[in-house]
This record gives sequence, structure tokens and C-alpha cells, in this order.
Amino acid sequence: MMKVLILTGSPHPQGTTALLADEFIIGAKGAGHEVVRFDTAKLDIHPCLGCFHCHNNDGRCVYDDDMKQIFPHLLSADAIVLVTPLYYFGMTAQLKRVIDRYFSVNSILRQTPKQLCLLAACGDKERWAMDALVVHYQTLCRYLHWQEGGMVLAIGAYTRKDAEESNYPLMAKNLGAGLQPF
Repeated sequence: MMKVLILTGSPHPQGTTALLADEFIIGAKGAGHEVVRFDTAKLDIHPCLGCFHCHNNDGRCVYDDDMKQIFPHLLSADAIVLVTPLYYFGMTAQLKRVIDRYFSVNSILRQTPKQLCLLAACGDKERWAMDALVVHYQTLCRYLHWQEGGMVLAIGAYTRKDAEESNYPLMAKNLGAGLQPF
């Protein structure tokens, strides 16, 4: 069994990526994994200031916000799943704020093996639209020394109906079901 942390970035609770996250969770729980999900658009999370307060205060951020709910799960998870619609060729600001705040526990994260998965959707029908997001995902894996756990890139899935009428939900479910400890 693995501990899986799902971080969604969409402000739309019934959108395309919510469907992908739901299906991933069905697959992961069906495989016996423990899953915790945070919908970052609903949380009060401030952007990193780069003030280094955390580095001078045992990882404690200058902000006392909802990241305190996420940190224990982030540190103990075996797998992290980033879920985002494509916003101007990248992840949403809501999800990016969470990732930027990893900075306060960087040294721990870089020494703790984890898998990172990416579930993303966009209305664009050309695969290149996801290139910058994929490079960001790969760069996070490289920098944090985490294993790439897999991706589902839902191209041409502008609406939930578009996603429902595709193979993307099944792909997300299978990715969740196929998580393996490393």
C-alpha cells in the first residue's frame, strides 16, 4: 500500500480535471492505496515571498495558512499527483502556489524518494500545447530526485463532456490502479 497525495488546481469542482482526479482515486483506492485529496482552489494559500523566513525558522513559513494541512501529507506521501487544467500553457496559479511553498521543506523533499504523477486537460487539440507543462513536471522530478510516475494528458478535452466521451478517464483510473512502490 502507498500513501497518495492528490493536489488539484482547478477552480471548477465538476470540470475535466476533477473527473480525471476522481477516476485516478477510484483506481488507486481499488488497488489498496490510501488517498488524500486537496482542492487547492478552495484553500487559503498565500504565494511564496522568497523571504527565507522558513530557512531561518526550521521550515516554518511566515504565513499561517492552509499549507499547514498539506505539509504532513506531502512529507509522508509515497506519491504526489498534480492535477490541473492547462492555463496559458502551464498549471493553474492555485496549484503553482502550493508547489512554490515546497521551498520551506525543500531539503526534506529532495532526500525523500517519491513518485510524481501529472493529470492535465486542455481544450487545444495539438499535443504541443502541453509541452511547457510536461517540461515543468519533468523538471520537478529531476530537481526533487523523484521518480516520474506517469501522466495523462487529456488533449482536446475542453469540457467535462469532452473528457467523458474519451479514453482519458479510463487512463487516469488505470494510472491510479497501476501505482507501484519503488
